[in-house]
Amino acid sequence: MPENAEKCEPWEYSLYIPNDPRAVTVSRRTLRLILTMHGLIGLVDTAELLATELVSNAVRHTKGPAALRVSWSAGVLRIGAWDTDPEPPEPPERLEEVHELEDGRGLALVRSCSDLWGWQPLSRHGSRGKYIWCQLAAV
Repeated sequence: MPENAEKCEPWEYSLYIPNDPRAVTVSRRTLRLILTMHGLIGLVDTAELLATELVSNAVRHTKGPAALRVSWSAGVLRIGAWDTDPEPPEPPERLEEVHELEDGRGLALVRSCSDLWGWQPLSRHGSRGKYIWCQLAAV
């Protein structure tokens, strides 16, 4: 982690991805490279897990394109994924419920491993969808 991580200039990257399972690996490796180049090595493992879950859900549960967005501002890393499904995510209320579910495990991980998470409806290029995001604070 940079010594003055909170004082680093804000930045943002967007990666537009096709509906292809290989996009998950491309997104994860791209995120690792971005964080490494910005000196945020201490966030890489958790950020990769979170991005993998968000992008995997976007590719698995929709038929259209998706996007990964990664931004840094005031010592906070925000990772988000846009997809074409406007339905809100429904993670389990408690992590203990995960073993009983077919779906929702990924969002349970996002919920438990991030400092904050949320979602919002979003339109992009004339398509309705949603944007699910999570945040990690620099430690």
